[in-house]
Amino acid sequence: MGMAQEFREFAVKGNVIDLAVGVIIGAAFGKIVDSLVGDVILPVVGAVFGKLDFSALFLVLGPVPPGTALTLDALKKAGVPVLAYGNFITVAVNFVILAFVIFLMVKQINRLKRKAPVAPAAALAPAEEVVLLREIRDNLRRPV
Repeated sequence: MGMAQEFREFAVKGNVIDLAVGVIIGAAFGKIVDSLVGDVILPVVGAVFGKLDFSALFLVLGPVPPGTALTLDALKKAGVPVLAYGNFITVAVNFVILAFVIFLMVKQINRLKRKAPVAPAAALAPAEEVVLLREIRDNLRRPV
């Protein structure tokens, strides 16, 4: 079997296709969560804690050239090493929210699986010996 044929068999298996669909949907879902966190949750949290903007939190680790603005973008453009822990907080919050939403989805799917009606087990036909014994019993009960 040639490598091309082996690859084709691998690529068209159901699991590989399912995985590809999952990755694509996951990427789109990640963008939705990023927007939810960046546009909805973090502004509310920032308002509660005094209009704190997490993306602007950073620590300068090197000398700042004269005339460089003390903003994250300006410092990065100037090549100043910066510890942007605010971005890390944003990504961590994204992860926690994404993990929680996936947890809720899996929990709901499992709940629906448990509620699915289970088909009653088909009545098993009695063994041949049992059928023969019943016939013998019935024949013995009949008057001669």
